[in-house]
This record gives sequence, structure tokens and C-alpha cells, in this order.
Amino acid sequence: MASDSRADHDTLAPAFDPAATDAVQDPPRTFGKTLRQLGPGLIIAGSIVGSGELIATTKTGAQAGIALLWLIIIGCVIKVFVQVELGRHSITHGETSLAALDTVPGPRLRVNWVLWIWLVMMLAAIAQLGGIVGGVGQSLAIAFPITGDYQKAILVPAEDELQSYLGWKDDLDGDRAKFEALSDRQQERVQRGQAAMEKRLDVLGSLADDVLGKVRAGEKLVDPHTVDDRYWAAAAALVTVMLLYNGRYRLIQTIATVLVISFTFITMGNVYKLQSTEQWHIPLSEMLRGMTFGLPEAREGIDPLMTALATFGIIGVGATELISYPYWCIEKGYARYTGRRSDDDAWAVRARGWMRVMQIDAFFSMIVYTVATLAFFLMGVAVLYSEGLDPDGMRMVSTLATAYVPVFGEHAKWLFLLGAIAVLYSTFLVALAGQTRIYTDALKLWGFLDKHDQKQHDRSVSAFGVILPLICLTLYWSGINPVSAVLLSGTMQAIMLPVIGFSAIYFRRTKSDPRLAPSRLWDAMLVVSCIGLLIAGAWGLYSRLAPYLG
Repeated sequence: MASDSRADHDTLAPAFDPAATDAVQDPPRTFGKTLRQLGPGLIIAGSIVGSGELIATTKTGAQAGIALLWLIIIGCVIKVFVQVELGRHSITHGETSLAALDTVPGPRLRVNWVLWIWLVMMLAAIAQLGGIVGGVGQSLAIAFPITGDYQKAILVPAEDELQSYLGWKDDLDGDRAKFEALSDRQQERVQRGQAAMEKRLDVLGSLADDVLGKVRAGEKLVDPHTVDDRYWAAAAALVTVMLLYNGRYRLIQTIATVLVISFTFITMGNVYKLQSTEQWHIPLSEMLRGMTFGLPEAREGIDPLMTALATFGIIGVGATELISYPYWCIEKGYARYTGRRSDDDAWAVRARGWMRVMQIDAFFSMIVYTVATLAFFLMGVAVLYSEGLDPDGMRMVSTLATAYVPVFGEHAKWLFLLGAIAVLYSTFLVALAGQTRIYTDALKLWGFLDKHDQKQHDRSVSAFGVILPLICLTLYWSGINPVSAVLLSGTMQAIMLPVIGFSAIYFRRTKSDPRLAPSRLWDAMLVVSCIGLLIAGAWGLYSRLAPYLG
């Protein structure tokens, strides 16, 4: 059985190891110099805005309405305390996330139990990225069709949308009993949805009668196999291979920052404009209702709470981002600049200074992705929920684009598509860049790579930069549903979150340098954060086991 000494768990390559380099540097003292040292948090923001925020959060808004606004905010804010604690450990001890998690007490089989849970979660994360590259392919297929088959296919509404339309049409044409039982707000929602669907069916002409007839007859509508989205997904994957094969920290940080900030500002502007319209604005009373810790109304075939808790697992920093964050802090140089841990006062002063920089970085990124998350959520509520639209499957991107139409008109499609390409691709690129580092570290801990060989480290990172994008592409080509993949990953990450949270408390209680100890208020918030992660994890586990428990 391996010991828990640092010698056994130091897996840093020489270029990043504070014990192997003489790169000690005083922390910045001015605001301007501090800003120049930020970056890991923006990389993390780049890896989450395209999945949790764009897809899962907008879907939650579309399904649940404003009722879950409170959960969205908590989901973003609550995890940052665990994020900073993991960063504190990496700066103090010069250890990666996996190396640190491998020291948590418990059963071991080559590595400890936490890493085996992590491995299962990462399999779901790969499926999520298969869905993300599919989203990139869908966006490009709409914007730049090759054969036009994908554009044509998504003109036909999904089977569940048509079933809902026919159900309400029959009720409205009949005794209206079901409609009259709804609240005024729900009645308005149904009427908007019916009107919007009739416009879509008018475009189809005689084809509309054909598909409606099949749905009435109980025939299953099968989405056609399309190639445009698959070709574009392949192009995105190959570009990613080229970038990751030689891509280093500065390139990843620059791409993530530009893509995320640009699309986030577009979305914030869209929400602002929606609020200035009579039809689409969300009244203050509704906003306040969303902060009352209430739950959404259940609807046929949809469990908004399940979607919300899966979203809770993935919005803000999900489990994969919590684990990735210290790797980017290490590559940025925070641990290297602090130097190897020692008892002298100079080290403690440097460590406190770089801890301050890391905290600013984490909280700044939290503000960025919280604003983005709220914008996407409110957009889903204002437009998609009010018309009964639900982004899913091959129509995911085209449905999401609908949220931009009220403000930007038909130009919205181009505005959204370009933004979606940017933000989804940012997620795909940055998440995979993080995984190349984490999988390399895992190979070291499992004993397949030398822990301190720089060449082996670099070769492994480059190799994963080729392998992982191609696996994701293969998953999408196999027919994976992008939204389902993202929500599955969110559920698995929700299960992993309490494990990471309580590991962070373990590090704080047993390994934190007393000279860097935070305040009691910080410790209290860390505990509250972990309780929230435990609730999300317990629900995520229950939701997966419930179908098998009868």
C-alpha cells in the first residue's frame, strides 16, 4: 500500500514543479499587475459556458420557468468555496488535484476509491463532449449547409412537440376542460405555443398534414440520418486535434477568454432587450417569485426538478472543472512562483500573496459565469418557456436560436449561430485541454508513466489531444443526443460533487498550513457549500437508481 507522503504523490513535471524549478516570484501588489496574473478561472469559464450554461440552463428555463431562479444562483455561487480550497492545496503543497484526492483515507485498489469514482464520472464527461461537438456541428450545418439535409430535417417539429400540439388542439376544439383547469399564466403559455407551432406547420405545407396524420395514428416519427452536422462536427474535432497537439497554456487562455466574453455580452444584450418588450419581458413580481425557493409545476412527460438538479451539477463549476482548476493554476505558475513549502516567513508571505491572486481569479470567473448563466436562464424563461419549446436532440441548436428571434429578428439566427459556434467550441476545446492534463496525471498515479519525466508528460498530453477529440466525434456520429449527454454528465458530476466537497474539508482540516488558514466565516461557507453538494449528489444518485427500485 502506498504511503500518503508528498514524495509518493508529487506528480508534477519539472517545468511546473516548485521543487524542481527556481522560479520564485513575489506576488503582484497593484490591481493592474494582479489582473495580468488572472487566467485559470477564465479558462474554466470557457469550459462551462457552452454546456451547463447554454444548453442545460436554457433547457431548465424552458421546462421549469422562473420558479428555479434561486437554484440557478445558488448552483453558481456555492461551489466557488470548494474551488478555492482545492487551489489553496495545490499552491501550498505543489500537488495536482488527482494526486491530492489520492490521499483521502479509504479503500485502495492501486489508487484510492475517490479516483475510481472520478474515472466513472469522466466516462460520462466524454459523452457530454460528444454532445458538445455535435452542437458545434449542428450550428455550422445550419449556418453553412453542405448538402442541406440537416436544415431540411429540423424544419419538421419533433414527435413530442406534435403530440403536445395535437393534444391541446383537441382540447381547445372540444370542451376545453383541460385548458380551463390551468392558471391564467399557463393558459397564455399554451396559446402562445399553439400559435407558434401553427406558424411552423404552415411552412411545411402538405408535409404538415402527413406528419400530423402519422402522429395521430400512433406511428413513431424517426429523425432522418443527416450528414451535414456530422461533417462539420468532424471538421471541429480535427481543428481541435491540431490546436491541442501543440497547444499550451497561453493559447488556451486567449481563445477561451475571447470566445466566452464575446458571446456572453451578446446574450446579456439580448436579455436586456427582451425586458424592454411588452410581450417577452419578465415582470419584477415573477423575478421575486423565482427567489422564493419554490418548485415548478409538473407537466406531462417533463420533470423540471430532475432537469434542474442535473443542471445544478453542471452549472458554475461542475465536478470536472473543480478538478481541472488546480491544473490550470499550476500551469499559470501560482505554485511555482510560491516555491517549495518551507518554514521561513518569506514563503508564507509569498503563499498568502499568490493565494489572494488565486481567490480573485476564482471569484472573478464566478461573476462571469453567474452572469452568463442568469442570462441564458432568463432567456429560456422569457421565450422558450412562454411558447412551450424545449431544446432537445437534433433540434437543440435551432430551438435555442428561437430565443434570439424576438429581439434580433431573422438576423438572430446568424447572431446566435456564430455565438453558439464560439461558445460551444470554446467548451469543447478547453474541456478537452483540461482532460489531456488530467488523464496524463492519472496515468502517473496508476503507474503507467514516470511521474517526473518531462518528455513523457508532454507526449502524453499531445497524444490525448489527438485521441479524445476523435472519441467525442465517434460518440456523436453514433447518434448520441446532445442534450441527454450533457444532462447525463451533469447527473454524474452531481454525484461526484459531495466527494470532492468533503475531500476539500479533509484537506482544510488536516493539510492546510496554519499560516494560510482562512477565517471562520470562510470555513462556515465551505461547510455550507459541501452540504449543498451533498444534497445535489444524493438526488443525482437517487434519480439514477429510482427506475430500478420500482
